[in-house]
Amino acid sequence: MRDLVLVHGAWHGAWCWRRVLPLLADAGARAVTVSLTGVGEKAHLLGPAVTVATHVADVVAAVRAEECRDAVLVGHSYGGVPVTAAADVLGDAVGPLVYVDAVVPAPGECWSSLSPPETAAARRATIAATGALPPPPASAFGLTGGDAAWVDRRQTPQPGGVYDDPVDFSLPRWLARSRTFLDCTTPPLPTIDPSRARVRSQPGWDVVELATGRDPMVSAPGLLAAELLRVAAG
Repeated sequence: MRDLVLVHGAWHGAWCWRRVLPLLADAGARAVTVSLTGVGEKAHLLGPAVTVATHVADVVAAVRAEECRDAVLVGHSYGGVPVTAAADVLGDAVGPLVYVDAVVPAPGECWSSLSPPETAAARRATIAATGALPPPPASAFGLTGGDAAWVDRRQTPQPGGVYDDPVDFSLPRWLARSRTFLDCTTPPLPTIDPSRARVRSQPGWDVVELATGRDPMVSAPGLLAAELLRVAAG
């Protein structure tokens, strides 16, 4: 079974995979969690120097440190951006890509490129004023009760420098990889709609719908683990 390299999304940290890790381990899969600079336990490194290249370097360093080969590279939400570029750098150290309700960029695009115009304008204004993007309430991800409180306590501001920073990668090499998109539909997060449309119009995608919200590692860890294990075993 292939290793799984898990890259969290915006405002999150490696902590978000806590409920999934035991399920993967019980099935015999080795999982490597990546902490992106400026969020999670690296929130003290938040600053204007943090860019997409920083996060790509975080992923590349983690994969190389763990000596992965043909690993499944998993990106959640914004994590789809650094995962896409990191795969290009890593070559055969990673194999299949899994986008968990994630941003799916094209070469030269930014995270902002796939945001609705009104969302992009509001986020740019916030970044200009504060240098970062404050986290939305976990209820926006379909979480309620204790799950929402757990995520709300742990979320941290997202570095503003990653929002309009373009991602560079070889499209032919990326298209040659196995690619799975896990579409979280209950409720669907509107800012992921452009990526949902892209994966359904672009050849080569395995699209799987999960009847849960944007944070399946919290709301439906069993469903998510099953899909990750399926790809890892393929």
